[in-house]
Amino acid sequence: MLQKINHIGIAVQSLDETLPFYRDGLKMPLCGIEEVADQKVRVAMLGIGESKIELLEPTSPDSPIAKFLDKNGPGIHHIAYEVDDVAQAIEQMIAEGARMIDQVPRDGAHGTRIAFVHPKSSHGVLTELCQAGH
Repeated sequence: MLQKINHIGIAVQSLDETLPFYRDGLKMPLCGIEEVADQKVRVAMLGIGESKIELLEPTSPDSPIAKFLDKNGPGIHHIAYEVDDVAQAIEQMIAEGARMIDQVPRDGAHGTRIAFVHPKSSHGVLTELCQAGH
């Protein structure tokens, strides 16, 4: 089911303040910045080998990322695993007894289809299943 780590999501207060460390300091190529309106977040994707680092900046105080930052401060938010078929991966996770945040795939950044596994099913780690965009 899993192909590789697609990306690691990192919650940040500000892309403008955080991006230079990754892009300039660590020399990670910037793959793009976009807003995911339904998640109330701006996303910057940076490349590292076959994977990416996803910086997540809230665009609203009631966004999931803003709530995460209020509770935990900046830092790792989730790990995303790439799958061939996210709908099939959801079915498999449910069949294995996992609690899903998303019962059906939804649109993610950069043309992906995604679904989140509830942290209670993954021992405290927010886990994303990610089908690459075509």
